[in-house]
Amino acid sequence: MAAGAALVGGVPVAAWGLMGQQNYAGLPASELDYAFQPWDIGDGVAAVAGGIALVLAVAGGVVLVRRSLRGAMDQRWWGVLGPLVALGLMAGVGWRILTAGGIGANIGAGLLIIFGTPIAAGLLLWSLAWAFWLATQGRGHEGGAELGAASRGV
Repeated sequence: MAAGAALVGGVPVAAWGLMGQQNYAGLPASELDYAFQPWDIGDGVAAVAGGIALVLAVAGGVVLVRRSLRGAMDQRWWGVLGPLVALGLMAGVGWRILTAGGIGANIGAGLLIIFGTPIAAGLLLWSLAWAFWLATQGRGHEGGAELGAASRGV
């Protein structure tokens, strides 16, 4: 559980922190236009937070892969974790796109909202539905035998 939280929680912070503020380089930040104001956190602090989050995410991923390979973790839970990791990556990078300073309209922010929101919602709903199914129905239903689809050794 802690390894999954480290992986899923670390990815967005790592992406956000290590990507850095994406402002237009030709003007000072006070003269730029923002779709959303960025957090008042220095680039150094964000980079340190991103580095720590990356270490936590990698450590969580390593623990989960090892548990999965040893059979201590049901591999079907990767169907929950994978979309959540992708969603976290989208959130971290997306926040940097939404808060990028530029001259005039932030076209990337508009495209992210239009296309990213339904993708993010789909990833989240998939993970929630899959997790609910695994938690309530998923135990002991391997190979489709309950549906008559397994060969049963024949």
